Amino acid sequence: MKKGIKENFLVLWKKYFDRAELPIVFYYTDAEVGLEIVSPSARNRCLISNLTKVCKGIPLRFAANSIGCFGGRRHLGFSQTLRPNFEYFLSCGIPGKMEGERYKKSPEIVKEIMEKMPKFKAPKKFIVFKRWDLIEESENPEVVIFFAPPDALSGLFTLANFDQSERNGVIAPFGAGCASIVQYPYLEKDSDRPRCVIGMFDPSARPYLPSNSLTFSAPMNKFFRMIKNMKESFLITSSWGRISKRIIQSKKP
Repeated sequence: MKKGIKENFLVLWKKYFDRAELPIVFYYTDAEVGLEIVSPSARNRCLISNLTKVCKGIPLRFAANSIGCFGGRRHLGFSQTLRPNFEYFLSCGIPGKMEGERYKKSPEIVKEIMEKMPKFKAPKKFIVFKRWDLIEESENPEVVIFFAPPDALSGLFTLANFDQSERNGVIAPFGAGCASIVQYPYLEKDSDRPRCVIGMFDPSARPYLPSNSLTFSAPMNKFFRMIKNMKESFLITSSWGRISKRIIQSKKP
């Protein structure tokens, strides 16, 4: 990351969002980067549950076998394999064999969704997650992720739309929690008009988050524009000043 960007954002974030917690970032790499690879276990097989340490300031490096669920490996680009009978798992289940999550009405709807779901392959062997203040100058994050309460989300959402006429500068596509913070925003970075993603609506991921928290993820090329716009946006108005005073730190996942 270019020198000065990290420090500049830290100052602006403190000024305009006061007590809101810092975001985390991720990037793909082939380097060992001095970090131990996360090992899957029955207790931390979900990516979201593992991000607790990252939010507390402990960087983590994941390989394909670090993720304990089919969906997590798929949404991080480490595999294209679906869980067996996935169309039934996500919908009505199979009586006597599998309980369905009932996130979709029928297996047919799930099949149609999966046919249209964007796919990607992880460009490198590992994915590294770090808190913003720990980014090193030699690192180039690809997506920034905020775990935020409604007031902070309001500010991020409005800032993302500040410099464009397109109404849908922020999207909330259906998908797993890890898809909303990794797959979707990562794929947006190559768009002519990259969008941000509000997520973590997935009921399976919600238990790992505070009840008043959702995620806001932005590809870095979009986020750099947001940082540049902060000093001339609504953030300098008295209207935002009233909101920023009531933003409270929420416990991250």
